[in-house]
Amino acid sequence: MERINWEESLRYIKKNWQLYVIFLLPAVALTLLFKYVPMGGVLIAFKDYSAFKGIWGSDWVGLKYFQRFIASPDFLRYLLNTLKLSLYGLLWGFPVPILLALILNRMRYEGIKRKIQLLIYLPNFISVIVLCGMVKILLSPVGPINLFFGTSNDFMSMPEAFRTIYIASGIWQGAGWGSILYTASLANSSQELIEAASMDGANIFQQIWHVDLPAIKNVIVIQFILQAGNIMSIGFEKAYALQTDMNIPASEILATYVYKMGLLNGDYGFSTAVGLFNSIINVVLLLVVNKIVSKLNEGQGI
Repeated sequence: MERINWEESLRYIKKNWQLYVIFLLPAVALTLLFKYVPMGGVLIAFKDYSAFKGIWGSDWVGLKYFQRFIASPDFLRYLLNTLKLSLYGLLWGFPVPILLALILNRMRYEGIKRKIQLLIYLPNFISVIVLCGMVKILLSPVGPINLFFGTSNDFMSMPEAFRTIYIASGIWQGAGWGSILYTASLANSSQELIEAASMDGANIFQQIWHVDLPAIKNVIVIQFILQAGNIMSIGFEKAYALQTDMNIPASEILATYVYKMGLLNGDYGFSTAVGLFNSIINVVLLLVVNKIVSKLNEGQGI
């Protein structure tokens, strides 16, 4: 295998630096424009924002909106609703793609395997709004579910049913697509080890535990850290689309609250403060989870 001559490569880069600048400039410009420049908008959280005065001309109010939100009687309910949806979604949804990948990896009939993959990948391409419409039709008092059981329950009006509906529909839509990463990682697992374990009398569960899972352990750890770090980042569209007047006690989360306060009520400073509060919690959770997983995983994290 030919070794890379780093000194020669560096000399070539220094000689032709203009070429690299031309290639990198569009990516850097787009990143700055769409990722970093909008960060200046967080100043609205600390100002009595007026569209006529602009961000810089609006009066500074400090932590007024944060104090107002924390002192709100609904603060704890919105926070707990967000945490419950995320934690339960992580608890029930995270293992499903791994199980799907392990099952698909054990299939030996490629024709059947491809058909199953097509079926489980397909829901990912359904729009969230279309998915919510399908859920409402299925669970309506005259929908297929009630017809099958001979009942007339309005599940969408039950606060106690909202989390189950939200999480189950999310698993159905995203688990198949999420299994692709694990399926690709399992393709690199050692077939020799599997054959050796089989010859030594290991059953299929022992082979999965001692051969397949170690092959995807690093991917599982990284995915868990990323998902746990986004615990507070629940998609606004789905929660809002499944929300009804009757299930608001369970369906009102920080994302929908920010939307209503900002775009519907025009309270931009307060809604920005709530969104920033949400983002800060996300960053803290990401750092904490990464630290915990690093200690449990022999110092390996992100």
